[in-house]
Amino acid sequence: MSTGKSAGDPLQPNEKLNIFAILDGLESYRSPRRPWTWRKGRGESREIGDFTYLETSESLKNSVPLPASRGMGYIDPQPDVVITTEIASGRFEDDIRRMRMAAWNGADHIMVIRTTGQSHIDSLLEGTTQGIGGIPVTRKQCRATRRALDLIEEEVGRPINFHSYVSGVAGPDIAVMFYEEGLSGVHQDPQYNILYRNVNMQRSIVDACESKAIIAHGGMLQIDGAHNANATAMEAWKVMPELIVQHAINSWFSRRCGIDPKLIALSSVPPTAAPAPCMRLDLPYAVAVRDIFRDYVIRAQQNTKYMESELREATVTHTLNLMISRLVGTDVQSTITPDEGRNIPWHYNGIAACNTARQALIGMDGLAGMVKIDRDGPLGDTVREIKERAVLFMEEIIEAGGYFEAVRQGFFVDSGEYPERKGDGIARDPDGGIGSDTVYKRDDDYFAPVSVHFGRNCLPDGVAKASDVIGGDTFEDPDKIVFIDELDPEDNVHQRLESLKPYYENPNRIRPEVEFMSDGVVVLTMQLPTDMRTAEFAALKIGEKMGLEDCVVIHRQVMHPAEGTYVELRGKVTFDIDISELVIPPVIDVLSEKDIRDDIAAHPLVVVAGTVGEDEHSVGLKEILDIKHGGIERFGITYHYLGTSVPVDKLIDAAIETNAEAVLCSTIISHNDIHLKNLQKLADAAIEKGVRDRLILVGGGTQITNELALEAGVDAGFGRGSKGIDVASFLVKTRMEKRS
Repeated sequence: MSTGKSAGDPLQPNEKLNIFAILDGLESYRSPRRPWTWRKGRGESREIGDFTYLETSESLKNSVPLPASRGMGYIDPQPDVVITTEIASGRFEDDIRRMRMAAWNGADHIMVIRTTGQSHIDSLLEGTTQGIGGIPVTRKQCRATRRALDLIEEEVGRPINFHSYVSGVAGPDIAVMFYEEGLSGVHQDPQYNILYRNVNMQRSIVDACESKAIIAHGGMLQIDGAHNANATAMEAWKVMPELIVQHAINSWFSRRCGIDPKLIALSSVPPTAAPAPCMRLDLPYAVAVRDIFRDYVIRAQQNTKYMESELREATVTHTLNLMISRLVGTDVQSTITPDEGRNIPWHYNGIAACNTARQALIGMDGLAGMVKIDRDGPLGDTVREIKERAVLFMEEIIEAGGYFEAVRQGFFVDSGEYPERKGDGIARDPDGGIGSDTVYKRDDDYFAPVSVHFGRNCLPDGVAKASDVIGGDTFEDPDKIVFIDELDPEDNVHQRLESLKPYYENPNRIRPEVEFMSDGVVVLTMQLPTDMRTAEFAALKIGEKMGLEDCVVIHRQVMHPAEGTYVELRGKVTFDIDISELVIPPVIDVLSEKDIRDDIAAHPLVVVAGTVGEDEHSVGLKEILDIKHGGIERFGITYHYLGTSVPVDKLIDAAIETNAEAVLCSTIISHNDIHLKNLQKLADAAIEKGVRDRLILVGGGTQITNELALEAGVDAGFGRGSKGIDVASFLVKTRMEKRS
């Protein structure tokens, strides 16, 4: 399909990422080599807006500021910590669109989760297929993703680290491909292979040696998977000593394979979550890890073990974990999304997790400099005990005969608090597992004609560099890389895009989406006055009656066993919207705070305000008025508030008596269109009293729109979400027009 744009053209903020251009000529695309990149400007004090920050990095060229920034000049300070977003939709063409969103919302570490089945494949997959619970990591997927990220990082003005997993029996093959395709971060942990994928111990260790040599040469950040022990142990808060031992084995092994300690990241996960007293348990563990592993970086991740389907609960857990990150100096902050508890990797929740991280980290800027770790109290005692138990654990491994024997005896992921054991650990046979009997001793004259290799490599006489005998390998000559496009004629990116052709050809045609392009998915929230089981099936029936397809209850939460249940329902719409047919009012420009203040200082302004009719609502109008809520008062406007249930005539009379120039009329109740009738009465009263020309009449309320207000005869309407500055700007601009 012709798109009229080249993949090399810079991205434009108001244009969609062109998937077809990314795929066009992909076989010839070469991304520059991409070692791991930390954020620039860390450790520098900087002034952003009205504030001084101590723990930030350079700002982005393009971004989406946090919502609260509206009252602060839309500043968008970036934390000094690298922020991860994890993506696992299974369709890379949709993943890269989310990557662009994530980058605009502060993420610079894009982690693509592999489909589990790849850990058991003894070769490198080529081509692309759709994954389940992850994405098949293939050369085409990697190259297309890196090509898109090359454009995205130019758009946001910050390098983006691309990351995936070097695990399973094809680990070395994948490490080579990652180097060739410009990945800068990887998971590589032979213990993960052994304990959780039952890969043969010898095979896992030998494969890891070769993989780590490549990782070291590529300058990639390596993250381990030790945290999986407390994600799988029955009583996770008891495996802290083992976690430290796994980190120790992983980090020392990686160093012996040549990886720079500054690029060895320990994946640290707090062992608990509320309602456990999590800070009292998790903070000492984090301090102990930081104490022992000072030479390495820490990658903090939320614990998914306790994550259910409630988004609020997951976000609170995430925020508590982020406080620990600030206190112990985390280097990479992962953002496991609330979707983990729902198994639905949606665009919005991934972005929400990025925003939770940057909001919390920026909010806690400088916290560690004000709050010190008290090592003389209970925290220090707990830290010392965790470290002592870890040392004893390591000593017992040695006494048992080494790591392989310890695994055979089930030392690991035992939910007893060491030295106690419950006998529920993961045990593996050193001579069994996937890939057993596939490790062979190298011949005395073994020779591999490659530039990066682990172990003995016997170079022929006269050869100074192994890869010289083939004129350079693929690391040195990328033109030697063989690009294989598609393996499955039915399940591939071209077929998926063909089914979505109408949406790509006509950008005015849209459907809702949460995961895939135009998937039609919407989410309804409702509370039903019944028990949880009944509410679930009642919600499904409601979705059916609303015309939704494939309805599924994705969250249910008891408010009271008899009184009510909160339900979130997912369903699909079957229709499209043509945005060219929408009637969209123009966005009204808002004057700056300085311009408003300057005009009010030169031309003082008095207004009269009240809630009219029999309406007793006052909160919304008070927020528009009061200085406390950022209302018009803070710009120097004088107001006379008449209260609630004010007769319409009284508002006009008060404006005449106070020589006011404007009337602010709030009307919330809307049954029988009383809100519109009240605004019409206001305009009629001003005409009747002969003051319509000199008064600016403004209506406000949750059901008011500017169009409805104008139809009712007043000058403007402000609805849900309006702020004091919006009203003040309108009043000042209207007076300016009258003066001219």
